[in-house]
Amino acid sequence: MKIARFSHQDAIKFGIVDDTDLVVLEGDPMFAGFGTTGERVPLGDVALLAPVIPRSKVVCVGRNYRDHAAELGNDVPAAPMLFFKPNTAVVGPGDAVTLPPHSDFISFEGELAAVIGRIAKNVKAENALDYVFGYTIGNDLTARDWQRSDGQWARAKGFDSSCPLGPAIETEFDIDGEAVITTRLNGEVRQEGPISDMIFSLAEIIEFASAAFTLLPGDVILTGTPAGVGQIVAGDTVEVEITGLGILRNTARAA
Repeated sequence: MKIARFSHQDAIKFGIVDDTDLVVLEGDPMFAGFGTTGERVPLGDVALLAPVIPRSKVVCVGRNYRDHAAELGNDVPAAPMLFFKPNTAVVGPGDAVTLPPHSDFISFEGELAAVIGRIAKNVKAENALDYVFGYTIGNDLTARDWQRSDGQWARAKGFDSSCPLGPAIETEFDIDGEAVITTRLNGEVRQEGPISDMIFSLAEIIEFASAAFTLLPGDVILTGTPAGVGQIVAGDTVEVEITGLGILRNTARAA
């Protein structure tokens, strides 16, 4: 089931994607369930929004694909390398990405994103996926020059609009299947790799993260990116596609 968050007639709503329509839900299904209002809205009549605005945080995993670690000259970490993005970094499908001033190199990173569905603390890997509401697509935009100069990643990874998410949340995605991440820059494929290449599985990431801090419903986990990351400049369009999840498309603009 694909769940979209959208704007229609000056109201923000949630709906189940049904071919070319949205079946409107009574509220946020993460908290209100899947009761419907009986209303159907054509997809072409709405503006899709980020499918979730995290209540507290976006948890990201660095260097979780060997080929990506290698392309940047880094070693593979011995444990998940975690960092945060604030919820103010989140934008939706089709939204413009505003390139921050004073950075000379913003990079795209197409990633699988998991949305937490219930409070998770000290969760074990064997049942960690029970805490996932669904899956969507993310783009971990990064100011590479700030990442090198700052010594930590808060500014480089957390600037406004650095976390596009969308287009919808798929509740029945098979994370153990053969899904592939493909990232295109202005129509040219730059990244392509199976999610099975992740060093640390999502279940292992949830166990590791929840041992340190509580994950709340609506929190998002970005699971890492394959090789092929590169620079974007104003006017560039990045498309991240994951098998079964659709396409997340955003265009960059100058501040």
